[in-house]
Amino acid sequence: MNKSMLVTKRNGKKEAINLDKIHRVINWAAEGLENVSVSQVELRSHIQFYDGIRTSDIHETIIRAAADLISQDAPDYQYLAARLAIFHLRKKAYNQFTPPPLYEHVKKLVADKRYDKHLLEDYTPEDFAQMDQIIDHWRDMTFSYAAVKQLEGKYLVQNRVTGEIYESAQFLYILVAACLFANYPKAIRMSYIKRFYDAVSTFKISLPTPIMAGVRTPTRQFSSCVLIECDDSLDSINATASAIVKYVSQRAGIGVNAGRIRALGSSIRGGEAFHTGCIPFYKYFQTAVKSCSQGGVRGGAATVFYPLWHLEVESLLVLRNNRGVEENRVRHLDYGVQINKLMYQRLIKNENITLFSPSDVPGLYDAFFADQDKFELLYQQYEKDENIRKREVKAVELFALLMQERASTGRIYIQNVDHCNTHSPFNAQLAPVHQSNLCMEIALPTKPLNNINDETGEIALCTLSAFNLGKIESLDDFEEIADLAVRALDSLLDYQDYPVPAARNSSLNRRTLGIGVINYAYYLAKHGVKYSDGSANNLTHRTFEAMQYYLLKASNNLAKEKGACPLFNQTTYSQGILPIDTYKKDLDSITKEPLHYDWESLRESIKTYGLRNSTLSALMPSETSSQISNATNGIEPPRGFVSVKASKDGILRQVVPDYKNLQNFYELLWQIPNNTGYLHLVGIMQKFIDQAISANTNYDPTKFPNDKVPMKQLLADLLTAYKFGVKTLYYHNTRDGAEDIQGDIALTSNDDGCEGGACKI
Repeated sequence: MNKSMLVTKRNGKKEAINLDKIHRVINWAAEGLENVSVSQVELRSHIQFYDGIRTSDIHETIIRAAADLISQDAPDYQYLAARLAIFHLRKKAYNQFTPPPLYEHVKKLVADKRYDKHLLEDYTPEDFAQMDQIIDHWRDMTFSYAAVKQLEGKYLVQNRVTGEIYESAQFLYILVAACLFANYPKAIRMSYIKRFYDAVSTFKISLPTPIMAGVRTPTRQFSSCVLIECDDSLDSINATASAIVKYVSQRAGIGVNAGRIRALGSSIRGGEAFHTGCIPFYKYFQTAVKSCSQGGVRGGAATVFYPLWHLEVESLLVLRNNRGVEENRVRHLDYGVQINKLMYQRLIKNENITLFSPSDVPGLYDAFFADQDKFELLYQQYEKDENIRKREVKAVELFALLMQERASTGRIYIQNVDHCNTHSPFNAQLAPVHQSNLCMEIALPTKPLNNINDETGEIALCTLSAFNLGKIESLDDFEEIADLAVRALDSLLDYQDYPVPAARNSSLNRRTLGIGVINYAYYLAKHGVKYSDGSANNLTHRTFEAMQYYLLKASNNLAKEKGACPLFNQTTYSQGILPIDTYKKDLDSITKEPLHYDWESLRESIKTYGLRNSTLSALMPSETSSQISNATNGIEPPRGFVSVKASKDGILRQVVPDYKNLQNFYELLWQIPNNTGYLHLVGIMQKFIDQAISANTNYDPTKFPNDKVPMKQLLADLLTAYKFGVKTLYYHNTRDGAEDIQGDIALTSNDDGCEGGACKI
């Protein structure tokens, strides 16, 4: 390396390169890390330096050199690269490594309209000085490289046009805490800020993208999930599209229930015209979804729901299909197909399913969700009515088309609408659940809008968070983090704005929360149990029992302080009915684990004082937010010991937690022989979770004859999920070899039979 080479400083001046300074920075970043070579990082960096290189480019070159060395054999390079990236990030944000005093920082960013001005109205300089004492900036050094790049790309307050960054992570965490507890009494406020800050900054609680990116800024919409129902009228369809645009622009994922829209060829205005059917309106929704980029944080996306018995279902099932022409495809939406027990029974008995336009069969669509006995009665009655337009198809052919499209696109999802209502925190007669959301973990009541300002309609919002199971040492640890998460998210409901009245009314009357988990794969590995063989069943039962018990207890305690949510009377909880009363009893055949908590006392307390929140739990994918905590995402097994994700900064490598000690205990996705053990675990979780679960099915074609997954297997898994009470299924993943990464090993073939009595429901 030529020591006389010149570098260009941030202020534009040129000076000789200082290799000693570079060496000191890399040495500092490597302190305490194992199997990292400072000289190797220097060597890889130096060959990319050139005369006149900017100092910022030197930093980025060194960071990339360290990041390129991340592997399962040398996982600590992810921390070396992260520390170098933090050093660079702070230089960009503050022109120095040491962050400024919090009060000065907040004052500056409020003046620049980057932070919400209420921070300076609700807190004094003395309060900020206290918060400065709480902050531990060294916690920045516990991030992995992928986490720092996610923070930099999505979460830190910045100018997304110029790329300027204005804060570092610990300011993000303390200010989220300050915003959410701003209205707490001053005597206890700082205590809650400290406890919540400690929980999120040490990764015990994981926050979702809208909260991380938005709380502390002037934008006040933080619900991750928005559920919008559409009626069978032009006014409602237009109102739905308007609501989609408003919420996509504010970073929310959308679920649209379009199942009421009448079928192609239906009569309009007493026969004055033929209806154009669903597809033109789905195209309209697609245009609305793609009209905004969600402030550069993530792209707009939506899942549209319809029933399996809809007259147009065969055309709707192929909307994502690559074959066909643009006129009969709507490829940039995902789809959720609504099914119930009667549909499955027709499949098992090899009978027919009759298709109707919802507009021709009064009461059938509502009964589909609210009353299964009434639905069956009406359905059979309409089947016999010769005056009603209908078409019969073989159930096995319709289900085969559904599963074929699910397999080929990966994005046709399943909603078991009866489970969503019979094992629900809502009284299905008063507040039926009609749909889910973008990622299939939310199950909340909705009502169609007639116009965008319609206060009688109901848009459901869900505010999310997750517990990091990797940080749970004792199941009673849930008590503290449940209290903090419920209080913080409940405060958020009052703190945020509501661009649509139907969303405000629903949110403030139902106060729904969805708290899930991350790092489940690490949790299983740490306890030496597996997804596939039943060894994790009892641990999973104990864990999710504790989680739901403490969430309900936290909401019950909050109700004692602030009152129950106004529509508590529309929940089954108000009748003293708990999730442990309504789960699918088939689960008792796969785990004999007893209940360990005092549910009867809690039941009485809930009946007496109510709950502050209609729902508490939902298991979401947590794809990006889990990276911040260096955790495995959601409940999913990792595909390899090193996950590789593309980003605008290039390839991000992240090594599974504690790889060195647990490499022989992790069960990787494609090592798992079939879906049965995983679906059993999801069913056990669903026993306690009051909303739904983003659960995936996964298939390796090489395990089957002719490298083709048999339809029999796909249908068997669908029936297994239903049998054990699973409410929703999200992605269908097929191994294609291209996504394989370090850590995959040889796989064995598996019988394609209908295992464990899955075909009985």
